[in-house]
Amino acid sequence: MGATSFGTGAFATGVPEQKPTVVLVHGAFADASGWSDVVQRLQARGYKVVAAANPLRGLASDSAYVADVLKGIPGPVVLAGHSYGGEVITNAAVGNPQVKALVYIAAIAPDKGESANDVLGSFPGSRLPESLNAVPYTRADGSAGADLSIKPDKFRQAFAGDLPAWKASVMAATQRPIEASSLGDQSANAAWKSIPSWFLVATKDQAIPPAAQRFMAERAGAHTVEVDAAHAAVVSRPSAVSDIILDAARSTTK
Repeated sequence: MGATSFGTGAFATGVPEQKPTVVLVHGAFADASGWSDVVQRLQARGYKVVAAANPLRGLASDSAYVADVLKGIPGPVVLAGHSYGGEVITNAAVGNPQVKALVYIAAIAPDKGESANDVLGSFPGSRLPESLNAVPYTRADGSAGADLSIKPDKFRQAFAGDLPAWKASVMAATQRPIEASSLGDQSANAAWKSIPSWFLVATKDQAIPPAAQRFMAERAGAHTVEVDAAHAAVVSRPSAVSDIILDAARSTTK
């Protein structure tokens, strides 16, 4: 009987290829629970998932926090960010060889030296500026800060237009504010220049204009999918979000 060749990789070594851990980073005006339906779908496919709690206190410190989360995860990682979470993953992934793919979900993928305000200022159409409420607070060091949140009566229109009114109302009530200065913080890095990226463009987004998302996706050379969704696509379109993350995850084991 002739020898049978099983090729290379997992079959040759007898060791199954390691699936990456998927790390999800929420953005402003949301929390990690927004990923719940996405987490369920990824876990059902056998992936380990970590939905990180983004502090929303400033781009540098938020990115450093997520970078520390990544250091505690063994093996390869697929890092996904929604909205402002895209800025965080763009910085947190730098210098970490475990991060094999970046996935941007209706997100900001800044270049070095670019801020969220720069992006939104270059592409008109966002309803966020007219929808935000600022509340002063005292930082831990005693200095004055301001928390931004979306006004409850503006939340659905600006953030979650394709969700039922009751669900958008719950999200508005449970939203986490972001330190106002975060939106003007300039990105220190642009990890998408060296790490393969994927980008889900939400075509009905009223927070980050679709034209801005397309520009950033093309600039990054990202594998791009367009979905008929508002900004909170992680909640309204969990299947589409899971699919693009799975596509990125499969690329790490090829």
